[in-house]
Amino acid sequence: EITSLLSLCGGQFSGEQEIRVNSPFWILNIPSEEMAKGLMKRTVCAKSIFELWGHGRSAGELYASLKNYPTDKMLPYLQSDSTYKIHIHTFNKTLTQAQKVKKIDALEFLPFKGKVKLKNPEHIFWILEDYGMNPNDVPEEPIHLYFGRWIADGQRELIESYSVKKRHFIGNTSMDACLSFIMANHGRVKPNDIVYDPFVGTGGLLISSAHFGAYVCGTDIDYNTIHGLGKASRKNQKWRGPDENIRANLRQYGLEKYYLDALVADSSRPIWRKGMLFDAIITDPPYGIREAPRRTGSQKETVKSVERSTENHFFVSSCYHLSDIFFDLLKFGAEYLVMGGRLVYWLPIYRPEYTEEIIPRHPCLKLISNCEQLLSSHTSRRLITMEKVKEFKDHDESSYLLEGQYMPFRGHNSFREKYFSGVTKRIAKEEKDNQK
Repeated sequence: EITSLLSLCGGQFSGEQEIRVNSPFWILNIPSEEMAKGLMKRTVCAKSIFELWGHGRSAGELYASLKNYPTDKMLPYLQSDSTYKIHIHTFNKTLTQAQKVKKIDALEFLPFKGKVKLKNPEHIFWILEDYGMNPNDVPEEPIHLYFGRWIADGQRELIESYSVKKRHFIGNTSMDACLSFIMANHGRVKPNDIVYDPFVGTGGLLISSAHFGAYVCGTDIDYNTIHGLGKASRKNQKWRGPDENIRANLRQYGLEKYYLDALVADSSRPIWRKGMLFDAIITDPPYGIREAPRRTGSQKETVKSVERSTENHFFVSSCYHLSDIFFDLLKFGAEYLVMGGRLVYWLPIYRPEYTEEIIPRHPCLKLISNCEQLLSSHTSRRLITMEKVKEFKDHDESSYLLEGQYMPFRGHNSFREKYFSGVTKRIAKEEKDNQK
């Protein structure tokens, strides 16, 4: 998320910058404070950003680092007519107030000339102490210390204010608010973009994009979901109400003006005019666990089901393999994304069989990131971000078949069976343990 937002703000992530997987603290080289603030206006992963004045693996190293920090960079924030306060944040350890005061007093060598003001000071400074990731083995002294000037906080409050629990219209697969915003950031969604979700469901992914000023639209094969009809997904509610629909969800957050429309359509069938229409495609395809993957069929095909959606609305649905879903999705993205536009989607994985080769590829799309979210000991889903780097030509339509990438990916078609086989084994193991 951070690297995507840096590129959106005009910055660039340096490969030399260390990603410390075993630490919640990350040192970035950002060209300007304005860029840092722009980054924090979007991120839901980062809590705060600071101008780093010094750091070290011990208090002595921290103080030596602070003494080497250029005085001319400090002085604008230490003037006699200014106010300030110092916070202490410890990760994986709790300090007493006396210990905090002692650590603050140890910084008296810094040339603070202003007055301490605990409420609404002009400048806020932080001491950050990292005590490792293991709560069962907390060291006496921190393994790393940082001191810096607070610049801005991230957008963590969006997770609560857009919580699915408070949402007007939800379904079985409504996306968690935090993940929705992460996906919009991976897609580098910005004001006046057009964002499309081909498996729109209840529109959870449209909301995060609309929050960032993009115009949003989507399609779904389920007539009832698009029109807000049928059985409700909410506990203790039998049927959906008269105003439970995608538009009402965006209206709930004051985002209705960004809603273009949602259509009842099959994502595997072409309905759009030719051309580069979308700045981002952000979606969560059905995996066959809570929602069945399906597409429109005909009586001539092997019919899976005939559904009655409303009084006069029938459609025949047939099986839609996961491998076909994702290759159709990549082909659609390659054809309809603008140059530099991004495709962001979730890919279900059976972990014992996972290799990089099963990530679907397309010659027009470059893989930008591949992030794992664990679902269980044997399954996960990976957030795949791809960027359009080449103009789509007719010969690109089935190029993946020629490159031999289709066969390794066929394994995803049995994801449902593998998922439930793992669940069955776990239940059997729990029953066996209970009998002991």
